[in-house]
Amino acid sequence: MSESAIVHETKQWLDDVVIDLNFCPFAKKVFQQNKIHYYVDSSTRVEKSLEKLIQQCQFLDDNQNIETSFILYSSSLKTFNKYLDFLDLANELLVSEGYEGVYQIASFHPLYRFEGTEEHDAENYTNVSPYPMLHLLREHSLEQALKHYNNPEEIPLRNIQTAKQKGTPFFVDYLKSIKK
Repeated sequence: MSESAIVHETKQWLDDVVIDLNFCPFAKKVFQQNKIHYYVDSSTRVEKSLEKLIQQCQFLDDNQNIETSFILYSSSLKTFNKYLDFLDLANELLVSEGYEGVYQIASFHPLYRFEGTEEHDAENYTNVSPYPMLHLLREHSLEQALKHYNNPEEIPLRNIQTAKQKGTPFFVDYLKSIKK
């Protein structure tokens, strides 16, 4: 699949699921203002993908007008356990490279599964995405947004309720529909 198709599907998912279902109340503004960077990593080696993660942090350092970056993994991290192992390494790398408190990672994967849930439970779809991805967020921007949002701790609970109301078939059908 081409990089442009991967980015297109990701943008469509962001608009149709993350924004329209209000899974992230802060996404709409940066999406509409075109302040999201999308990077497709086609590496098959963990070391190379970790290098590219730091390059994306440096990209955000150099481009203050960009709020956030999605790193989309087109060729690797297909299994959820490998993805979780990589996520641990990525978080450790942010700390060792001095990015703790600067950026944080939100995680999304096509097979996302919260601990204590069954594979096809609807609440998993709050973090199910078309491709394995890491979402780099500027911590300062997140802190600022949270100052103006009442009861941010309720966001995950509201998202779970919304996902359960929509139901697993809704999300399965939707994700199939955007794959060209």
